[in-house]
Amino acid sequence: MSRIWAGIDSGKGHHHGLALDADGKTLLSRRVANDEPELLKLIGDVLDLAHDREVTWAIDMTGGEPALLLALLVSHGQEVLYMPGRLVNRASDGYRGEGKTDARDAYVIADQARMRRDLRPIRPGDEAAIELKLLTGRRADLVEDRTRVVNRLRGTMLSMFPALERALDVTNTGPLKLLTGYQTPAAIRRAGATRLTKWLANRKVRNARALAEAAVEAAERQHTAVTGEKTIAKLVHTLAEEVMALNEQISEMDKIIEGRFREHELADIVLSVPGIGTTLGAEFLAAVGGSLDEFDSPDALAAFAGVAPRPRDSGKVSGNLHRPLVYHRRLQRVFYTSALVSVRYDPNSRKFYDRKRAEGKKHVQAVLALARRRVNVIWALIRDRRCYEVAPPVTTAA
Repeated sequence: MSRIWAGIDSGKGHHHGLALDADGKTLLSRRVANDEPELLKLIGDVLDLAHDREVTWAIDMTGGEPALLLALLVSHGQEVLYMPGRLVNRASDGYRGEGKTDARDAYVIADQARMRRDLRPIRPGDEAAIELKLLTGRRADLVEDRTRVVNRLRGTMLSMFPALERALDVTNTGPLKLLTGYQTPAAIRRAGATRLTKWLANRKVRNARALAEAAVEAAERQHTAVTGEKTIAKLVHTLAEEVMALNEQISEMDKIIEGRFREHELADIVLSVPGIGTTLGAEFLAAVGGSLDEFDSPDALAAFAGVAPRPRDSGKVSGNLHRPLVYHRRLQRVFYTSALVSVRYDPNSRKFYDRKRAEGKKHVQAVLALARRRVNVIWALIRDRRCYEVAPPVTTAA
């Protein structure tokens, strides 16, 4: 059956839609506002052009700015392919002209969808998976914000009180609370270990005595006040409070994610896999859309997760394996991080890891090999709807 291809270059306020026929001839090219009436008109016009032909849509994003357009396409039963922006940029080099416009990008997307057979379809995930994707995305943003503030706090402390910066782990609550009350060497020396211990204990800081003694010891190593100490101390106080506020937000988000994750039908199966907790489990379900129906085999899932190396052989060089360029980075993090943790707690994982190390693989290579193996494990568990066991059940032939 004849077909036409529609490419969408997505943007914040507007999208550009372009439709091609089977010969690559442009049938429609239009800039439309990111608004439901205009998007519906674009969809209707493309379908009118198609007549009795099938329509394949292609887009360079799977969420965010084109979320409304994707929802409308799904509700109209349209086939939608995903073409990553990186592929769009690389493919553009093969087309005539050097300028970059939304119309040109939309043409590249549509034409690549017409010629390629390796683009992944975008399928709507279940409601729980969509919610988990939003929640885990928000958590990732909060963690990035906390990392930036922590780095800024460390840099600010280093400019005023290097000994205290070395002595404190400012990712923990106790040191952060200390910095909300005491920042300078002179202030800490005046307080002394006994008074500082009491001050920390009243704020329910664990190991208050050890923390107070470490701070006083650092203060005894510096008796010189740097230029701008008062202003720097105020900045340290503010940044410490910001980190504590972000910690509270992340903790609250973790509770929300855990509650929503445990409501999913696959939660118990995913949690049974050693090394996977509620956060990694939620990221796994969010990445795969709540099920493995989209993947034909464990190999397809491994390729999507970036834990299946791709060959780069040329001439006399063979067996040259590299990490794929296009993969789901959060899903790779799920498999790699859980594999790293499972080495410590799961005897099967430890045995596999030790065997790979004995074969001469480095630590990271062995963990990646274990991550690839875990793809097969979780695939089988979800397929059979059973939880992980250290000693799997013995099956007898009928």
